[in-house]
Amino acid sequence: MASPGKQKKRAQRAKAKAKQNRMGKPKSHPIHPLLANAQIDEPFDDVEIDLSTFDFADIKENGFDPAHFDDLFQAMAAAEGISLLALCLVFLQYPVLELVVAEEAQDDATDFMMGLLIAYRAAFHDEDEEAAVTWIGSDAFQGAYNDASTILQRKNARG
Repeated sequence: MASPGKQKKRAQRAKAKAKQNRMGKPKSHPIHPLLANAQIDEPFDDVEIDLSTFDFADIKENGFDPAHFDDLFQAMAAAEGISLLALCLVFLQYPVLELVVAEEAQDDATDFMMGLLIAYRAAFHDEDEEAAVTWIGSDAFQGAYNDASTILQRKNARG
């Protein structure tokens, strides 16, 4: 895992780039129509997230408190009101998730993602773990997740 100073610099660069992109990009030709919606395209730009204090080792050892991810869950709930694809787009743009995927082993990152999705379903749909895992494994979710991943890859390739 990168040092706290390096993580802070990355977060600052990402925030500056996001602001530059917001100010300089015309929204008339989005890669996907959902990205024209500010709730869906870069929904965490205005949220203060200090990545330098994020301790994945502690989460692996002790689990995470869903309350620490309320900003993510609220954004996901709003996006889910639009579509399942919108929910997946929001989820995949969460800066903490992007950090974990970039810096941790694939199995650990997958476990973290599953934990977040299960916690979201428990909080907003009153589902137990088994029902949440069934939802995550559904063709509808898997299709939306894969489509969201492709859309964001194309978006990042253009940026």
